[in-house]
Amino acid sequence: MIIEARFNGPPGSGNGGWSAGVFAAVHGAATGPAEVTLRRPPPLDTPLRLVDGAVHDPEGALVAQVGPVDDFPAEVPPVDRATAEAAAAAYPGLVDHPFPGCYVCGPRRADGLRIFPGRLPDGRTAAPFRVPADVTPATVWAALDCPGGWAVIAPGRPYVLGRIAVVVDRLPEPGDECVVVGAQAGGEGRKALVSTALYGSAGDLLGHARATWIALPAS
Repeated sequence: MIIEARFNGPPGSGNGGWSAGVFAAVHGAATGPAEVTLRRPPPLDTPLRLVDGAVHDPEGALVAQVGPVDDFPAEVPPVDRATAEAAAAAYPGLVDHPFPGCYVCGPRRADGLRIFPGRLPDGRTAAPFRVPADVTPATVWAALDCPGGWAVIAPGRPYVLGRIAVVVDRLPEPGDECVVVGAQAGGEGRKALVSTALYGSAGDLLGHARATWIALPAS
């Protein structure tokens, strides 16, 4: 399996949610419930192999681990699309983004998912999401990634995904107008626990996730 270069997160590495979704799919758990722990930044355009739930690069270094996880409730309630659009208009990443070329939430990626999670008054994030024509389960994993991170990312304090568990309840159709929401669920030290949920145009739950994000050391 290969994480193509266009599915990047931070420069030179795969977007965490997309990469985790690819690893889960190869493991036979594309729609979950499954949990992926990233042990190092997923390399791009590099042949990777998965054996017994462990993803290794060509030199044998451990990239990620995939395993089962008990199902878990969607802890982030939905908002209507107008509310999500208003939040996205104030997305802080439009003016200060640690990785502006991110496939999922990067404002410099006209060819990306362009999910721009803005903060709601209660601390949650929300963004509209138009489903691309080439939607796969990994697309849902990716959509459930960054909105959780933006519940904790602050100016000068970037985070990256460390672990994500996902359930894909239903794959959306190409062109569907969805809403994705995120919220901080706890944390300690450099670790932040977040939850995310993806809702369809009728307010139906399409997928949900819980994740651990890790703050990068201050530069």
